Amino acid sequence: MDNVDSGGNNLMHIAHVEIANFRKLYSVRIDLTDKTTLFVGANNSGKTSAIQALRRFLVKKGKGFRTQDFTLAHWSAIDEIGKTWEAATEDNPVELDPNLWTPFLPMLDIWLKVENNEIHHVSELLPSLDWAGGLLGVRLCLRPKDLEGLYREFRTAIQDVHKLHQAAKDAEAKGEEGAEKTEMKLTLWPVSLTDFLSRKLSQHLEMQTFLLDPEKLVDPVNGQAKPQVLAEDALSLDTDPLHGLIRVNEINAQRGLGETDGADIDPESTKNHDSQKLSDQLRTYYTKHLDPFQTPDVADLAALQAIEAAQEAFDKRLHASFADAFTEVEGMGYPGVSDPKLKITSKLKTVDGLDHDAAVSFEIQMVSKVGAVVPILRLPESYNGLGYQNLISMIFRLMSFRDAWMRVGKASKIGIESKFEPIHLVLVEEPEAHLHAQVQQVFINKAYKVLRDHDHLGENPALQTQLIVSTHSSHVAHEAKFACLRYFRRLPAGMGSTVPISTVINLSGVFGEGTETERFVTRYLRAHHSDLFFADAAILVEGPAEKILVPNFIREHYDFLTQCYITLLEINGSHAHRLKPLIDELGLLTLVVTDLDAGEVEGEGEKVKAAPVRRGADQRTNNNVLKSWAPMLVGVDDLLAAIPEQKTLEGDQLFAVRVAYQLPISVLKNDGEGKDEALPSTFEDALVFENTEIFSKLEGNGLVKKFRNALNANNDATITADSLFQALRGGNKAEFALDVLLSEEFCKLKCPGYISEGLMWLQERLKEKQVDVLPSIEDGVVAE
Repeated sequence: MDNVDSGGNNLMHIAHVEIANFRKLYSVRIDLTDKTTLFVGANNSGKTSAIQALRRFLVKKGKGFRTQDFTLAHWSAIDEIGKTWEAATEDNPVELDPNLWTPFLPMLDIWLKVENNEIHHVSELLPSLDWAGGLLGVRLCLRPKDLEGLYREFRTAIQDVHKLHQAAKDAEAKGEEGAEKTEMKLTLWPVSLTDFLSRKLSQHLEMQTFLLDPEKLVDPVNGQAKPQVLAEDALSLDTDPLHGLIRVNEINAQRGLGETDGADIDPESTKNHDSQKLSDQLRTYYTKHLDPFQTPDVADLAALQAIEAAQEAFDKRLHASFADAFTEVEGMGYPGVSDPKLKITSKLKTVDGLDHDAAVSFEIQMVSKVGAVVPILRLPESYNGLGYQNLISMIFRLMSFRDAWMRVGKASKIGIESKFEPIHLVLVEEPEAHLHAQVQQVFINKAYKVLRDHDHLGENPALQTQLIVSTHSSHVAHEAKFACLRYFRRLPAGMGSTVPISTVINLSGVFGEGTETERFVTRYLRAHHSDLFFADAAILVEGPAEKILVPNFIREHYDFLTQCYITLLEINGSHAHRLKPLIDELGLLTLVVTDLDAGEVEGEGEKVKAAPVRRGADQRTNNNVLKSWAPMLVGVDDLLAAIPEQKTLEGDQLFAVRVAYQLPISVLKNDGEGKDEALPSTFEDALVFENTEIFSKLEGNGLVKKFRNALNANNDATITADSLFQALRGGNKAEFALDVLLSEEFCKLKCPGYISEGLMWLQERLKEKQVDVLPSIEDGVVAE
């Protein structure tokens, strides 16, 4: 996780953004690194909402908003405004105050970190003449264009509906023809102010811009941002203060790769769309940066001369080809003496050569006999794999963004201002689509380098590139440092809002910089491609046997858990507690399956030597999870007596951690006379004691054979436990797990009681969580 740089001490950049009232983002702050920032989180956690908010405000400049983009919690408040308007009379008029709308409409606050010597870039953003470097803020928000006009049109529309309903009732009362049709339930538009805006939003709301006061900037509280309240008399700016300051480009998730219908594509008709065919992108790039017809220079003259010669030759051929046809037309009396004569000429443009499906093709390498001529085989771009197309397409688009920013080639000569925007913000949504895991890693490692690969850029801090990537891929996420990750966490209704919302967590300070724990966790997650950042819950297990068998127990016995997105990580008990800061920060529901690790104190020191579990022997646990995470007990007797509440650490409504370790098992004696108490030490012997009848007959070698012999050798559970303990020392646990998995008896195996207890707890908590964050209208309409 060392490859994607989190940034350094560069000059002006976007420090953070605050988004409010947009979909699931009720009010969040997203800190941005000055290089690459990754948005991670489970499905429907708000990553897409964040990208869409940046797109709506920064790319589309306030265009394209819908009422579904408003946080659902505010719909009722907007409708209350509508009811107040509807009830207004001449004797009791309503006060039209645009500030009443501010708490309910989407807004985006952009905060720039600016040095004092960069004041010339931000002179329009200064809050006062005393400002001497630091943060500067700009608010982009939806506001009513003409509140009086909105008020009148809404009242007219709602009154027309009332009149129509009343007319229908009158007709029914009089028994007029067609009155029976009014008996059915009919909903007419509009029924409320939000319903009215669903059709009229773009006509009545617009994006307005305000300056913010750095002195009033406050930190988020419990993960919820607190955007400053504007003064009631605050005036919006007449011009866009970000123009010439921030350049924004995006690659969205809907890239439309694959087959085409062969239709010709007009570059002008698609220039404002997100076309992803490589030939379309090449044509656009060529037109903007390379076309010799645009402000030609000396190097273009030879090409232009060749084109003109080709056009003359082609025109002669056209004239000869159409001569008979024109003669036939003239025989029909046209053209007459005073009519213009027909003349056909061609117009060749170099870009036309890219305007077809086969403009970009892939050459196929062939192997032939010595001396034979090898033909060159080519296939159109749509015949290549989607992953390859996607990678080439995205990299080429990044190059195109960079070169457009730097005014490469013809773009510098066709009236585009030469001043470079000091900040280039690039948004990439879900780059992993169609990409293999290794290619995902290649892309995220190379993307920022591509955006900086220009003579004016490189390490130049005066021109800043900031890349934001939203992803569902653990392969993308694990290539970044924790400082780059922004975790989007879902919150249920009642936690910060009356509807499900999201909060954003900055993971840069979870472990501290350069600590032993940070090194361990980053290297561990890198080695395991952990999808911890995208899961609904996590199960941490002790060793390879649990990693192999627990997922199968879940599939066999816990149908609901198989429907959930659960990440299962194998991490030794002596290190599992190192994940605690991350688990706590993510607020991720977690089950820790670990070993009791009983031992006896040697001599006068605190060193504990591993030993079979015994009651009343003053044994201690060697397991750091049990000692420092939960239940925070050292004595084995205390651990065996601990109740479920002691093993559970409750967080908020969604978050809890439960620890599961070996518990006493009541086993039937070999002679069938009574039962005995077995005290297992590990997952393996707990599995054996839970299924003594099966393992006493199970065929196999290695640990399977040792366990079978131990079970059949005596009638005492304690002696058997000692034998199993000795067998496990140096035994191959992974091999044992595979032997069990391949056994015909596997489906008959009972899951060890302590794990079953933990999985039941996890299942019930996930069922509660599913209800709490049940997909709402907002989820269904806007995805995130």
